[in-house]
Amino acid sequence: MRYISTRGQAPVLPFDDAVLAGLATDGGLYVPETWPTLSAADLRAMRGLSYAEIAKRVIRPFVGETVAPADLDRIIDETYGTFSHRAVVPMKELDQNLWLLELFHGPTLAFKDVALQFLGRLFDHLLAQRGERVTIVGATSGDTGSAAMEACRDRSAIDIFILFPEGRTSEVQRRQMTTIDAANVHALSLQGTFDDCQDMVKAMFNDADFRKRMNLSAVNSINWARVVAQIVYYVSSAVALGAPDRSVSFSVPTGNFGNVFAAYGAKRMGVPIDKLFVGTNRNDILARFFESGAMTMAAVEPSLSPSMDIQVSSNFERLLFDLYGRDGAAVADTLTRFRQEGTFSVSENALNSVRETFDGTRVSDEETLAVIKKLHEGTGEILDPHSAIAVETAERLRHLAGTSPVVALACAHPAKFPDAVERAVGLRPALPGRLADLLDRAERQTSLPNDLKTVQDHIEETLKR
Repeated sequence: MRYISTRGQAPVLPFDDAVLAGLATDGGLYVPETWPTLSAADLRAMRGLSYAEIAKRVIRPFVGETVAPADLDRIIDETYGTFSHRAVVPMKELDQNLWLLELFHGPTLAFKDVALQFLGRLFDHLLAQRGERVTIVGATSGDTGSAAMEACRDRSAIDIFILFPEGRTSEVQRRQMTTIDAANVHALSLQGTFDDCQDMVKAMFNDADFRKRMNLSAVNSINWARVVAQIVYYVSSAVALGAPDRSVSFSVPTGNFGNVFAAYGAKRMGVPIDKLFVGTNRNDILARFFESGAMTMAAVEPSLSPSMDIQVSSNFERLLFDLYGRDGAAVADTLTRFRQEGTFSVSENALNSVRETFDGTRVSDEETLAVIKKLHEGTGEILDPHSAIAVETAERLRHLAGTSPVVALACAHPAKFPDAVERAVGLRPALPGRLADLLDRAERQTSLPNDLKTVQDHIEETLKR
């Protein structure tokens, strides 16, 4: 299995090199040269298997010969042994043909754990084999950061620096990053938006000298292994609902497009996925794209679902690569113009093609609160704001899925966003026991201006200590 850049100018790499590189040297994102396939027989053979066993079957073709089968199996078993629910990602039926997939039973109570607990162990294994050390830099709108830090804490060959937008995460999200007591973990609050954080990380990777000097790598959703690990829960839930003999649709709350791209990846592998519904908040660049075929930047506005307060959806580049017939030069030209002009459009044919699978909608803060209240009154379930957007999106668009079941993704535990939940239902959800003292722990963070040299200097000085 080999990996190519969405911009067509970077070296073709095997899985291990693509994972450790994170971002391609031409600024593109790695994707498989060809997609592995799961036959109907393969999917039927997964029925009744544990989540870890399904993960082994889904992930192994992407890895090829770069990790020995026994080592890969050990990494996967260790990864999903850390989750608090035996099913790892349990499903609940909310209504006829409407299901809720709970992805928040990992150490930091967010869906990012499903992939990052795997990636942290994978990094450790690959670096130990090579006798190397890396500096991970990442940007987070709230959940990726804590999940990445938790996955990389105390690992001998990794230093990790996570940038998050100052004042634009929930208190629980922030404290999950700033209270990690590990010498190799560093929380950096940037005076800007998530898009500023994301741009900062890309600028560091595009500085070839700094990238080489620091041996940079990435664990956020630009890293291909993140997508691979997320594909697994789409496969497992589809199988649980009858695949390959029954199609299924998914409703995904997203800002950066990585999670829903993993669903697209499952579809490319042969999982019978009918529709993918994209739920956004007021930062609705993706919903607007699926309506018009135009992607146009706007100012990032704070919302009750801060992990989706994004206007530049990095992982959309991977879908664009397919829409453009895997023409890397066309992707590079389009995204260069997007950065310069703040907008680009695809052809009517391309839009019609993407809308065969994707559709999207926006959900306001007021509507989000109403959904949390309605579902709690009707079922007793308490949702966080992001998961509420997934459920509302499913309700609005499920008619497009015909008779196939729709799975809404619950991406975070409600206790990560207690203020919003309390506004909706009058109850303040409690943190699980292992995090009960989170609000009392000492915080450790560094506030930095939105300036590339200042951030680079801080990282370099920190690593010299």
